[in-house]
Amino acid sequence: MIQKCNFWFQRLNVLNDFVTSKLLTLSSFPARKSFHGKPKSFFHTSSAMANSKWDYVKKFELDDTLLPNCFAIARIDGRGFHRLAKKHNWTRPNDIRALKLMNKAAKCVMEDFDDAVLAYGQSDEYSFLFRREAEVFQRRSAKIITNLVSKFSSAFTYYWPSYFPDVKLQYPPSFDGRIVLYPTDRNLRDYLCWRQADCHINNLYNTTFWALVQQGGMTNNDAQQRLSGTLSGDKNEILFSQFGINYNSEPEIYRKGTVMVKKARPQKVSRKAYIKQKQENAATGNADADEEDYIMEMYCDIIGDKFWSDYPHLLGNSNASPADKSKSKDKVDIPTGDDKSEQKCGQ
Repeated sequence: MIQKCNFWFQRLNVLNDFVTSKLLTLSSFPARKSFHGKPKSFFHTSSAMANSKWDYVKKFELDDTLLPNCFAIARIDGRGFHRLAKKHNWTRPNDIRALKLMNKAAKCVMEDFDDAVLAYGQSDEYSFLFRREAEVFQRRSAKIITNLVSKFSSAFTYYWPSYFPDVKLQYPPSFDGRIVLYPTDRNLRDYLCWRQADCHINNLYNTTFWALVQQGGMTNNDAQQRLSGTLSGDKNEILFSQFGINYNSEPEIYRKGTVMVKKARPQKVSRKAYIKQKQENAATGNADADEEDYIMEMYCDIIGDKFWSDYPHLLGNSNASPADKSKSKDKVDIPTGDDKSEQKCGQ
């Protein structure tokens, strides 16, 4: 039986080649070309397409499936944003238009990825939290991060005129991305503490640096030398004593960054039903109001326990955050030690 099948399969291939060559010879139209540069056959056998001799190359692909039961953080960073800010004359130390544009792009990502339940952004970066149970793209790392970066970049470019109506975008901005897994609630919270502490350190440095340059008349090099080796208290003193600036009165979006949170779904509503309801709202024209209420934008502290107690669903807990259950009495504070000498978006 197998020999007969092979015999007829060979005859069919011979017939295919014969008919194709004759039709191409008689046709007055140019032969269709495949990407290999060879004429395309007019019909194929499914077995020939599914099991070609080149199938072995698939073995070189690496399995990049994310480990199960782990939080996934997808983090994007602007590439060369010092140049972008300078080229488009952004306000220093913070340009509210740029920050709002970043927030808009992040919201587009949140709307597009149902499993992204939290986002935290500051300066030219954004971190997106995916639930432990997330199955988006079968948890394939490359698929997730490439789609996310693509969505963020396109949204940033698409909405640029809405936030910079009088400034033409001079060249396409770009972002890089990575995914990191965190197995425990504590690991995840520590990551977000790290990013918000980084926001505080960078913004305090930048606020002081640009006060010395713009109001104090210093050059960039002189201001950098003046701040070398200073602590947080020293910078606060410079701002208040020399320029009358109370750092704690600065807008929270600058000092704490932006937090976006999706509201918890009612426990009795399945995920499928919830998505269906969102689609129905979009069909009836209520999508904007629904999404506006669904994704909350805040400028708040995420280092302390209160935030996690208010939104326990972010960690998958129905009653309390892991901080409430922890026996540890250690308190996490904003660092007050030596600040970084190289600051993001500061110079």
